[in-house]
Amino acid sequence: MDFNKEVFKEKFKNRLDEKYALDVKDATPQELYLTLSSIVRSSYSRYWRKTWKKYMEDGKKQIYYFSIEFLPGRLLMSNLLNMGWLETVRDALKDLDIDLDEIAEVEKDMALGNGGLGRLASAFMDSLASDGLPGNGNGIRYRYGLFKQKFIDGYQIELPNEWLDSGNPWEIRRESKSVTVRLGGKVYLVDRGNYLEPVYEDAQLIKAVPYDTAIVGYKNGTVNTMRLWDAEIPSSEEAKYRTIEQRREVEDLVSVLYPDDSKESGRILRLKQEYFFVSAGIQSIVRHFKKYNKSMNKIGEYIGIHINDTHPAMSVAELMRILVDEEHMSWDDAWKQTVAVMSYTNHTIMAEALEKWPVHIMQQVQPRILQIIQEIDRRFVEEKQGKYARDMIERTRIIKDNQVRMANLSIIGSHSTNGVAKLHTELLKDDVLHDFYVMYPERFNNKTNGITDRRWLQIANPELSKVLDKAIGTEWRQDPTKLQKLLKHQNDNKVLNQIANAKLKNKERLAKFIEKETGIKVSTDAIFDVQIKRLHAYKRQLLKLMHIVKLYLDIKQGKVASDFQPRVFIFGAKAAPSYYYAKAIIKCINEVANMVNNDPEIGDKLKVVFLEDYRVSLAEKIIPAANISEQISLASKEASGTSNMKLMLNGALTVATLDGANIEIKDYVGEDNIFIFGLTKDEVYDYYNNGNYHSYDYYNNHEEIRRVLNAFVDGTIPNCQAEGQEIFDSLTKYNDEYFVLRDFESYVNIQEMVDRTYSNKRHWNQMSLVNIAYGGMFSSDDTIKRYAEDIWNISPLKDEKHGTYSL
Repeated sequence: MDFNKEVFKEKFKNRLDEKYALDVKDATPQELYLTLSSIVRSSYSRYWRKTWKKYMEDGKKQIYYFSIEFLPGRLLMSNLLNMGWLETVRDALKDLDIDLDEIAEVEKDMALGNGGLGRLASAFMDSLASDGLPGNGNGIRYRYGLFKQKFIDGYQIELPNEWLDSGNPWEIRRESKSVTVRLGGKVYLVDRGNYLEPVYEDAQLIKAVPYDTAIVGYKNGTVNTMRLWDAEIPSSEEAKYRTIEQRREVEDLVSVLYPDDSKESGRILRLKQEYFFVSAGIQSIVRHFKKYNKSMNKIGEYIGIHINDTHPAMSVAELMRILVDEEHMSWDDAWKQTVAVMSYTNHTIMAEALEKWPVHIMQQVQPRILQIIQEIDRRFVEEKQGKYARDMIERTRIIKDNQVRMANLSIIGSHSTNGVAKLHTELLKDDVLHDFYVMYPERFNNKTNGITDRRWLQIANPELSKVLDKAIGTEWRQDPTKLQKLLKHQNDNKVLNQIANAKLKNKERLAKFIEKETGIKVSTDAIFDVQIKRLHAYKRQLLKLMHIVKLYLDIKQGKVASDFQPRVFIFGAKAAPSYYYAKAIIKCINEVANMVNNDPEIGDKLKVVFLEDYRVSLAEKIIPAANISEQISLASKEASGTSNMKLMLNGALTVATLDGANIEIKDYVGEDNIFIFGLTKDEVYDYYNNGNYHSYDYYNNHEEIRRVLNAFVDGTIPNCQAEGQEIFDSLTKYNDEYFVLRDFESYVNIQEMVDRTYSNKRHWNQMSLVNIAYGGMFSSDDTIKRYAEDIWNISPLKDEKHGTYSL
């Protein structure tokens, strides 16, 4: 059926009548949202079915992206855009006196992720489909996700995120595709002549039920699948689960993302979660592969599994388990196929994020997997003896000091290991994973992260999108690199003013939202200075906070410069429930906000806004309104970053250390269009090597630093004495792990340059234009093409056409 406004209006009214027996004027926003989503889903379903059938018919190799978290945000607007329906539906609903944006607000964010890791996974899902590539997601269907963040008396409080309470119209339960996952118990091997058979005793059996969500490609007819697993009690096992506690143990497998790992019970639950979704996913993949009627010795030619960080590292051992135990392949043949199937992305150099599991916990969670990992480790050591020094073999082996090192398992058991920015990959090769690079240089490569320009520009910022369409045409919507056409307008006052006006409208929209949510009134004439990311000490929200305190004290003491620009500081961040230092920083930010926002002497010169429950839909409101993007992690600590890319794409100027993808942003926009400060990676490593950093000297010898730090402990900042003391001690007594004091003066100086630059609005707008123009160079569509060509060896369907999905 042709898709046009009149046809859609008729379809919408009929569907509303069928579902709820209501006229448009009598329906609630929830009923309107569910009606619209049902039309969208029924319309892409035929493309979904056609896509996976086409993959089978063509014998396409498929990639399965395994990630402990996904962060897709809301799907309604994304699906409408990718189907080519967005503006037609908006106009049609307007004829019916319905505001599409109000309907979209009904949808809850899918609470399946935390931060950059999950958002990247979802961006890659979108790009795989939009590039027409055969790629699927595999993860957990969390019932409560991370947590819903609330602030009470300035403290972060974690509440259940009940995102599924009203159902999820985008998912399909596929009970017929369920598999059984085995946890715990004991296992021993019986020699059956041609193979060893594992015999399990007292294992817990879990029914893994898949829920599939369609991932709609951008105007190309490709619809891929994100498969998320729920945990249930198998009917055959019902009698064993007599108590509420026993049943809750099964429910807990899929209750929350990242259970509290400060206790052993939480660590055990995390490892169970990791094995649960890995085992369910690989069982499902092997079952699907058998439909190809190909030998298991060819599985690497048709299947790829990507390990997104170390959480799915047991994929290596689980595939070996299935190939050796169930398919009775020889170890050598199974290993050859496993290495061909697996690829791994490393996302961090932080030691605490490179997962290690005590042997006794892995024995308790999955004893057969431990046996297989022990055998992989034994063979690795045996193979490397005589080729490399004994200490290098000890450093690289999987099991050491009764710890199973998951990054080592991922590297040894895969054919590719990639970093996510040029600097990050260099650090992996030269330092963190140097021994592995010596052993397997051909396996290492870089794939700088990317973002979905469709969501972060077309959906989140329609005001700027319209300006771009008029200035450079619409090609950029299909190919974001075409945004560089904007560079020819650097001296075009009309375009510069239009970009500035779009930014102002977005600031006005955000200002209304801030007042509604917090009661704080902010001036849109001020610089909107934004830091939105996971709360972690290395990301240095504390450095930003110290700058705010400095400015507050300067204003109170009449020390502000003549060109001082008013600022609205906007934070969005969650701290892990057991990360008490990060939660102390949140408390101090909120107390500084109370102090600043309620001081009549300060007025509109400074405002501090910490928005609760940072999530994708909130980011979509903040990012288009930002003037400044704070990317101030200690050099060498941030693997890549993606908020830096989203913010530059929307015209924010970046204040940055030379860390992660900030370096590549600088290389594109030029030093004149970014604000760089702070230690370099080499300077940081010099401190590490020489041990000559003494933070207390900075406190003693730097009057500005002493004045700011004293404010945390002398009562200047009210209601956070304990937290203030903890921060003070971390920066002085415990030697300031992330060199906040060392970079403070440099940071203050660059912020003064920001003020001077902002006072020249035309120049600021020119810099903003340059950042927008190069924002398209960080498209996840291009990143995924490089994964497809360099790592996965997959290709797109050939006969798909760009256009609008039919109704």
